[in-house]
Parts: sequence; structure tokens; C-alpha cells
Amino acid sequence: MLDAVEQLLVTLDLQPVARDSFRGLSPNNGWQRVFGGQVVAQALIAAQRTVPSERPCHSLHAYFMRPGDPKVPIDYTVDRIRDGRSFTTRRVVALQHDVAIFSLSASFQTEEEGFDHQVPMPDVPRPEALPHGAALADTILKDAPEAVRRYWQRPRPIEFRPVLLDHYLSNEKLEPVQRIWVRCQDEIGDDPGLNAAVLAYLSDMTLLDTSLFAHGLSVFDERVQAASLDHAMWFHRRVRVSDWLLYAQDSPSSSGGRGLTRGSLFSADGTLVASVAQEGLIRPRRR
Repeated sequence: MLDAVEQLLVTLDLQPVARDSFRGLSPNNGWQRVFGGQVVAQALIAAQRTVPSERPCHSLHAYFMRPGDPKVPIDYTVDRIRDGRSFTTRRVVALQHDVAIFSLSASFQTEEEGFDHQVPMPDVPRPEALPHGAALADTILKDAPEAVRRYWQRPRPIEFRPVLLDHYLSNEKLEPVQRIWVRCQDEIGDDPGLNAAVLAYLSDMTLLDTSLFAHGLSVFDERVQAASLDHAMWFHRRVRVSDWLLYAQDSPSSSGGRGLTRGSLFSADGTLVASVAQEGLIRPRRR
């Protein structure tokens, strides 16, 4: 049996099928649909394999079209849109059952020096000071709904240490803001492409929930139909996902059955390494 991190690395190691075509498998974890972050990460890996390693991805924009079937391989086809002197553009389409379930556009750039500034990291407790593992289960989560406890105690390749869990323990309408420390459970090394892919994988976690805080709801509420619609990401600086990262999120708006959430990922020393934006479907479930 592989542990969660080993399984993630196997999942991201796509099988070459033909030039610019790759196949990805999903872990056998009993889920009814493929986790969106997995598809984003696999598509990014597919695009990376057609670009020189000295030209890392600086941005990606993706759309989720259909739920992925975890029992069926996902085929990724890469379109080499452009190879310029500084920038490279790729488009990736993911297919199952001969129909598109997902598309991604990614831009890669030769690393260069330039102007440099960033917003400051929020002032929050350090991960070492936050409850986790058994302490999290025995204190904060002991009175949480069963679905919430299962989610936070499930074996996964990414470790979470939330600053607050009030939204899971209350039906009150709260400020749509979330702060979570995250990191890969094991050391995966310094390879920039792999670290970027794992960062893309974890960036899809918890975002939809933040847009529901203002309504006293969570994605675990059976009254809510929730699904990712799109995902955008900008890689500002190199990152090591085996080290702690603060994922600071806020939701500026929800309307029309959709919620928008923004995220900033900071290394422990306060360096902004990536920014994320996602719009998701959040509507009352039709009965």
C-alpha cells in the first residue's frame, strides 16, 4: 500500500501515449468524482512535459466542464500554441469517454530579474501553535458534524492546520475569510515543476467553502450544491511545498448561484509565492 504522498506522486506521473498526449489515473479512494485539484495538477504536468524545464509556468487558467470519473483514465492532449523568445503558451484538454471534461491554458516564461514587490502576509498564529492531529479531533472537532470530522481526519498528502474552524461549528453568518497553514506531508525535493504541480493540486482545497461562510453554510451541508467552475493561478516565486505555506483566502462576492474566492499563498517567512482565484457553483440544492 502506498502512503498518501507516494500515491499523489504516482498520480502526477503521467503515462506518455503519443507526442503531446498523456494519460493520467486517479487514486482508488472511493470518491464519486475526481478531485478538481488533481486534474489541474495533471494538466499542468502534461503542459510542462512539452516545455523546457528552464521555462517555468507563471500562470494558468482552467475550466471544469464535467465531473471526472475516477474509474476511467483521463487523456490529456497538449496544443503547442506558441514558443516565443521569452514566453511559451500551451493549451491542454482533458477527455474521458471521448468528451472534454476540463481545459487549461498555461503560460511559461524564461526566468528573469525585474521589479519586485508584494503585499504583506496576514498576522496569524504559527502552525506549531495550532491544534492538529488528535488534538484537533479531540477539542475543536469533537462536536462537529460527522461529515466535517471525516473530512479533516481523512488521510491525505496535504496537511492542514486551520487558524479557525468556527464556520464548521456554527450556523452563524461569518466573515468570508479563511487562513490555513498547509504543506505536503512528506519531503518531495526541490524540483520546481513538481512543486508547482503539487501547489496547484492543493490550491483547489477549501476555496469553495470560504464563499459559503457569509451564508452560514459549508460544502458539507446537504442543502448546498457546490462544484468548482474555473480556476486561475499565478506563480510569483519558487516554492517548496514540503515547507509550511499560509493559504489566506477571502470571498468578495457571491451572486447568480456562484461564489468567487481569492487566495494568496505565502511561505513561512512571509514571501508571496502564488495567487489563486476560483469561481464555484454554490446554489441551494433542488429537491
